Amino acid sequence: MSDSSARTRLTLASIAVAFAAADTYVVVLALPDMMAGVGLSADELQRAAPIISGFLLGYIAVLPLIGRIADVVGRTPVLVGALLLFAVGSLITAGAYDLPLVVTGRFLQGVGGGGLVPATLALVADLWPAERRGLPLGVVGAVQELGSVLGPLLGAAVLAIADWRYIFWLNLTVAVVLALLLRGVKRPPVSAIVGLLACLALGLTLTAPDRLASGVTLGLPFVPFTGASRLLTPIGVATLVLAVIWLGLVLWQGRGRLGGVLSQVDLLGALLLALALAGVVLAFATADPERQLMSPAGPWLLVAAAVFAGAFALWQRRTAAAIVPRGLLGARPAWGSLLVSFLIGCALIAALVDVPVFARTTQGGGQLAAALVLVRFLIALPVGAVAGGWLTRRYGLGLIAGAGLGLSGAMFVVMAFWSRTALDHWPATVVLLVCGFGFGLALSPLNTAMLGSTPADSHGLVSALVVVARMVGMLVGVSALTAIGLRRYYAIADGIKSPNELCPSSPGNCRPFLDALRDAAVSQVHAIFAGAAVCAFLAAALAVLLLGRRGVLHT
Repeated sequence: MSDSSARTRLTLASIAVAFAAADTYVVVLALPDMMAGVGLSADELQRAAPIISGFLLGYIAVLPLIGRIADVVGRTPVLVGALLLFAVGSLITAGAYDLPLVVTGRFLQGVGGGGLVPATLALVADLWPAERRGLPLGVVGAVQELGSVLGPLLGAAVLAIADWRYIFWLNLTVAVVLALLLRGVKRPPVSAIVGLLACLALGLTLTAPDRLASGVTLGLPFVPFTGASRLLTPIGVATLVLAVIWLGLVLWQGRGRLGGVLSQVDLLGALLLALALAGVVLAFATADPERQLMSPAGPWLLVAAAVFAGAFALWQRRTAAAIVPRGLLGARPAWGSLLVSFLIGCALIAALVDVPVFARTTQGGGQLAAALVLVRFLIALPVGAVAGGWLTRRYGLGLIAGAGLGLSGAMFVVMAFWSRTALDHWPATVVLLVCGFGFGLALSPLNTAMLGSTPADSHGLVSALVVVARMVGMLVGVSALTAIGLRRYYAIADGIKSPNELCPSSPGNCRPFLDALRDAAVSQVHAIFAGAAVCAFLAAALAVLLLGRRGVLHT
């Protein structure tokens, strides 16, 4: 493959990463409409939590396996496969008529969207020598973070003119186009044609168009055998048959290569690691970060995660084909990148969750208004990512990452003293921009240090591990920081006099009481920002100590 062709593929992959990242945030605005679309009322938010956690589960738990597969079969096949999986997930989500289908679609979207990241980062490492990777890695980091800016805006734009389902129809279209461009102009195999027919049948099964389903003759394939499920219909059975035929053709066509792949991929280790990560995800992602530390089943899920993590560690010591080869993360910049990435996630989540909380608490308004406040932070992330990639050519990796994280920590300190009217004035915008810029600065040095201190045949895996560390840090961070904030809130709220004491003549509309509760909520967010500052400063110190200048470069 020529350099020009490889760079074209990297450009397409980067666009795919940005689009998948946008999908992570687009549900923030679409969630109420999605709930209504699957029969949930506005007060059943807890039942809708799997729509979010399902995506995160797919994104995090399967990522190490996909990263390892990218090392074995190559970057482009994984990129194409991840895009097609993302497209199928989008199709199921767009046509879903109940909650289980939406969760299934979001899970597949998470697997596909998450799989794009390690393959793209590894592709950068394939194309650029270690000493020149900083800027392209910064660009990839920038487009990924740009997706977080575009997600809420894209969701708002689509919802302003159309139904929420069109968000996922758009995802489907873009993913298929990008997959075709990445694959190149080739004669499609029979399996691809059968797969396309299976997807078309699935789309018809889920959507059941009125013009077809209500017809006397054409509607017969849509009549359920029993009950009201659209899957238990003649066309649903035809979809299943086509899917089975497609799977059989794929396995038959790849029979010569499949054995080699299975011998190089530690499936049992990947399963144990996925189950351990799933326990962590489900323990924290299904909780309301404004009220709960973790889900009611959280402690049991964490115990299960610990058991699977222990089994994974034992298996890695016994098997010769460990998914994480022994000594892979032995270099200081390698394990240091994972530790710093985890702490970045702990601090970053405070901005992503609690800046909107602070906006709603102090300014009122809805979810869109709060999201627009957060955009001030998010828009600086990609700028910082590019700047960090450029600076790594001239300065040490630890120095750039440490400076950026120290800058973000300092801004969190300022945010911890914000008044109730802070967002009404321009200095708050500067603080959010600088905080986001600081986080962006650290992205390229982290990936550069990890890729530079590990062998090329594991770059897909280690890139996945960096992403997993950050995402797990976000989940753990939101729980730990919420605990700090709630403790502050209850300490203040317990000292507030009741409405009957403050407003004996009109306790039902007591302004001093409401103001006192609002002040307590603001203090809660202040405490969370302070905790995030500690995480950011700790990450900065460890980055300087552990990442070094260029890492242990592998050739």
